[in-house]
Amino acid sequence: MSKIVAVVTADRDKVGGGAPIFIAGDDAEKEQLAFLLEKILDASAHDMKNGTFIIVKHGGDSSE
Repeated sequence: MSKIVAVVTADRDKVGGGAPIFIAGDDAEKEQLAFLLEKILDASAHDMKNGTFIIVKHGGDSSE
């Protein structure tokens, strides 16, 4: 099962929920932060094409 483990956005008002939310100042910082979190969390960054990236842990045990 997949799980959203983080959200990266420039607009805090567009996101919510239980995952940690990282606010970036501009598009370059947003992309850099998303790809850094992707490596740190051993997950995948997905561009939602609305100014937001979600970091998703795919497969495996959902308790991770």
